[in-house]
Amino acid sequence: MSEFDPLFTPWKIGNVEIKNRIVVCPMGGTSLFGWMEAHHFDKDAANFFMNLAKNDAGLIIPGIAPLRNLIGGGWLYKAKRPFKKLKKYMDELHTTGAKLFVQLTAGFGRSFSIPTAFVPMLKNKVLGTLIKPIMNLSYICASPSRLPSRWAEGVMTRPLKKKEIEKMISAFAKTANLCKDAGVDGVEVHAVHEGYLLDQFTTAYTNQRTDEYGGSFENRFRFPVAVVKAIKAECGEDFPVSLRYSVVSKTKGFCEGAIPGEKFKEVGRDIKESEKAAKYLQDAGYDMLNCDNGTYDAWYWAHPPAYMPDNCNLDDVAHIRKFVDIPVVCAGKMVPAVGAQAVADGKIDAVGFARQFLVDWEWVKKLKNGNLEDIQPCIHCHNGCFPLSHYKGIANGASVHDSKHMSRCALNPMTMQNGKFDIKPAKRIKKVAVIGGGVGGMEAARVATLRGHQVTIYEKTNELGGVFIAAAAPSFKEADKKLIEWYRRQIAALPIKVKLQTEITDISSLDADEVIIATGSVANKLRLPGAERCTSAIDYLRGAEVGERVVIIGGGLSGCEIAYDLYLKGKKPVIVESKNDLMVSKSLCLANSSYLRDFFKLKKVPVYLESSVQEITEKAVKIKNKNGEEQTIAADSVIEAIGYKPAPLAKKSKRVHIVGDALKVGNLRTVVWRAWEIAEKI
Repeated sequence: MSEFDPLFTPWKIGNVEIKNRIVVCPMGGTSLFGWMEAHHFDKDAANFFMNLAKNDAGLIIPGIAPLRNLIGGGWLYKAKRPFKKLKKYMDELHTTGAKLFVQLTAGFGRSFSIPTAFVPMLKNKVLGTLIKPIMNLSYICASPSRLPSRWAEGVMTRPLKKKEIEKMISAFAKTANLCKDAGVDGVEVHAVHEGYLLDQFTTAYTNQRTDEYGGSFENRFRFPVAVVKAIKAECGEDFPVSLRYSVVSKTKGFCEGAIPGEKFKEVGRDIKESEKAAKYLQDAGYDMLNCDNGTYDAWYWAHPPAYMPDNCNLDDVAHIRKFVDIPVVCAGKMVPAVGAQAVADGKIDAVGFARQFLVDWEWVKKLKNGNLEDIQPCIHCHNGCFPLSHYKGIANGASVHDSKHMSRCALNPMTMQNGKFDIKPAKRIKKVAVIGGGVGGMEAARVATLRGHQVTIYEKTNELGGVFIAAAAPSFKEADKKLIEWYRRQIAALPIKVKLQTEITDISSLDADEVIIATGSVANKLRLPGAERCTSAIDYLRGAEVGERVVIIGGGLSGCEIAYDLYLKGKKPVIVESKNDLMVSKSLCLANSSYLRDFFKLKKVPVYLESSVQEITEKAVKIKNKNGEEQTIAADSVIEAIGYKPAPLAKKSKRVHIVGDALKVGNLRTVVWRAWEIAEKI
C-alpha cells in the first residue's frame, strides 16, 4: 500500500464524480478563452490541459476566463465560436476520464497588475478616454469603493456602479450556461479569494459602500451569493458551481501582509468570519470550496515562494471544513504525502496543485507509479509563470508580453509556448562539447542528447551543479537541492559523457562539431578602502564563516536571500542598497519580493536604501545616503552581493554557442530557455 493511495480514490462534487483527489488549480494565463486578447479557443491552454488529462489529472480547472475581454471589452457569452470548439474538446477530454470546470471571473478591481506603461492612462482622464475602446482600464480596475491600487502608486480605483454589478451577475449565468451546453462538467466562480474583485466586496477594509452591496456581512457577500443563485437559475441545481475561496485574508493593511506565525490585527476576513462565510456560501448554492489564504496585499499565501512553509494553508482550510457539508480543496505548496494523509483523515476532500503541473506534465502518473525521483520539482521561483514585479516607482515591471503570456515555466520551456520548444530529432548527428556542468550546461546537454546528438560535458570541479549548488545551500531552498539531484539523475540516465575535474582552457583542442560554453559568471567587486575584508556572496553560500553582525552590500534578490538566511541562523543582518528599493528586478514576482520586504519590516532588519558604501574598516562599514549624510554601521563581517558579469571561455562563432550567465546574467528562466534555444538549433 502506498502513502499516496488516498489521493487515488473517487469523490463527488454534486452529482459529478471525479476519479481521483488531485485538482489542477487555475493559473493566470491558462484560460481556454485566451487572456489579454480577444476571446477565442486557446490552443496552447487546450493542449496543455489535454496532456495533464492523459497523465491522470483528476479535476482540471483552467485559469480565469474574464466575463469581458480585457482588450476590446466584448462579453464572453456573445463569443459563440469558442464554445463550439470547446464542445469538441470536452468530448475528447472526457475519454481520458478527467473532468473540467471553467473558472469565470468578475474581474480584478484594485488588484489588476497594471503594466507601468499604462499607468498614465489611469492617472490622466484624456489618455484614459483615448485608449478606452481598446482597453478600458477604468472599468478593469473598478472596485467596490474608491481604493488604492495594489500596483500603481498614487492611483485610486473608481467604485463599480450597481448597473455594472447587475450586468456581471447576468453574464456569469449566461456564460455558465454556454459552458454547460459545451459539455463542461461545472464552473468555478472566481473569486471570494486572493483580494480579487468579489473578495474586495466581502472584506470590510476594501468595501466602504453604503448601498445594499456594503456594510453588513449579508450585504458584503450579496454579490457572490447573487452570482451562484443566477447560475443555478440558468443552469439548474444539478450543475456544479465551485467557489475559489480564501479562508483567511492574512492582511494587515493596504500593501502589507502577515508573515506566518505573526501576531497581527486582521483587516480582511479572519477565521471567525470565515466559519460563518463558508456555511453562508454553501447555503447560497456553492457545491465546493477551492481554498487557500491571502490577498494581493499578502500575495505570498496564495502564491507561496520558497520562503513559505510547505502546506502553509492546510490548517486553516482543514478548520473551515468542519463548518460545511460540501467538498473542500486545499492548495498552497502542498506536499503530496501530507495532502494524502489529510484526505485520509477527513480534514479535506481533495488536494490542489498548480505550478508543479507546469514543470512536469506527467508528475501525477509518476506519483501513482512510485517513480518519485523522476518528478522534476517546481522550485517556486515564479520566473516563468508569474513574473509580475513591483517596486518603488514601478507598477508592474513585467513586459506586456510577459503579462500576456503567464503560466509558462522557467524549467520547462515547452509549457504554454505554442510548440516553440518541442524536441525534434536532429537532421544530422553531431559531436557536441558542453563546457560547464551547471544548470545551463546540463540542460543544453540533456536536450541535445534527446535530439540524438553525441554530447560530452566538461566540468572543472568534481560535481555537476555549478553555482546553483551554492544558490541552493540555504535551508529554505530544499526544492532547489532536489532540482540539482534531478538533473544529475537525468544526465546519468542518458548517453552523455561526463568528464569531471577537467578544465578546458582551449576549445580548439576539442573533438567536437559544436561547442556550447556554459561557464557562468564572476562576481563584481567593490573598489574602495577595505574592500578586501569582504566575503563574496558565493563564498558565504559555500560555507564561509561570518560573525554575528553582518552587513550585506547589495539589496538585490541574492543579497536579500542571504540576509534572510542569516536571520534564520540567529545572526543580525543589515542591508545596504544604492537603489530606492530592495529587489529592483523586472522578472521577480511580487509574491516573492513582498514576502522578504514584509519579513524584514516585521523583524526590524535594518535596511539602508539609496546609500553607498564609503569604506570598510575592521569592525564597521561607513556609508553615505542620497542627502550626503554619513553613518557608521557596526559589522563583524561584510558580504558583497553587488551582482555578476558574464565569464565566457570563448567568443561566440558559427560553431561556438554561449548559454546562461556566460552570455548575459539573468535568472533560471533565462538560463534554461537559452540552453533549449541553442540545443534545438544545432
